[in-house]
Amino acid sequence: MPEDFEKAPANATPSHADVLAAAARIAPHAHVTPVMRSRALDAIAGCELHFKCENLQRVGAFKFRGACNAIFSLSDAEVARGIVTQSSGNHGAAVALAARLRGTTATVVAPRSTPKVKLAAIAGYGARIVPCEHRQASRDEVTAQVLAETGGVLVHPFNDPRVIAGQGTAALELLASAPGLDALVTPVSGGGLLSGTCLAAHGIDPAIELFGAEPEGARDAHDSLHSGTRITGRVADTVCDGLRSELGTLTYPILREHLREILLVDDAAVVAALRLIWERMKLVVEPSAAIALAVVLAHRERFAGRRVGLVLSGGNIDLDGLPALFATGRSE
Repeated sequence: MPEDFEKAPANATPSHADVLAAAARIAPHAHVTPVMRSRALDAIAGCELHFKCENLQRVGAFKFRGACNAIFSLSDAEVARGIVTQSSGNHGAAVALAARLRGTTATVVAPRSTPKVKLAAIAGYGARIVPCEHRQASRDEVTAQVLAETGGVLVHPFNDPRVIAGQGTAALELLASAPGLDALVTPVSGGGLLSGTCLAAHGIDPAIELFGAEPEGARDAHDSLHSGTRITGRVADTVCDGLRSELGTLTYPILREHLREILLVDDAAVVAALRLIWERMKLVVEPSAAIALAVVLAHRERFAGRRVGLVLSGGNIDLDGLPALFATGRSE
């Protein structure tokens, strides 16, 4: 991997002001998604839950916010070079759509294990797909090759201050709709959404407790924060296909500064939470989104009696794989 692959654009550390600027920049393009409630799930969880429904965002995921902010931040000369990214699905579709809206091309490096529904979305928005293995090292290597071949501009899925700021706009909207929340919970993979949430939330109220939700089979973020060293090179094993990346050089220090804790759950708990959301709220979400509810249910003592915001990060799920997925959540 080239030494400068993970280098971010100028002014690399984003701020609350950057999140506010991103909100204004993406306003003509992104949806203001609803915040929904469920009395049934409140009773099960023992707290008051406010669900930010990013499964209803354009491309079916919060990722459009960051991709849109990054691509609409570029100069015309940069845009003319085309956009390059790597993605396990949702960010790739978001970049493809944002690039199309900006009038340029996009190339997405995607693991061969990416669900077909997500690959179809990327292609449907007009991007070229270059396959790679699902290991982070393979993603980085192939992305570097594509950048060298095309001369395109990299819009990294999480290690980019413009992307982080854009992702933080979801928390801005959530707190505007439900002011005075005690805690926020979002999924964590590369840390873009969680970092943006930290910047947005603590810029409004430094007392809000911020939690990440991570699968046991992809616990590098949890272990990185506990060890004090960013862990890389692990192979993730989880049904949460959107949570298999590792923290970036930008997201890791933001989370160290702002985060209360990363909470872990196994895949069976994620699938059980997915069932609850589908059955009680009638919302189609993917496992990577359902993990936010899963950690609240698995760690009830941390949230009992509190007002909690949860970001439902996306709703792109392979329907053909549902029988095998739901089998994961059954007791033996």
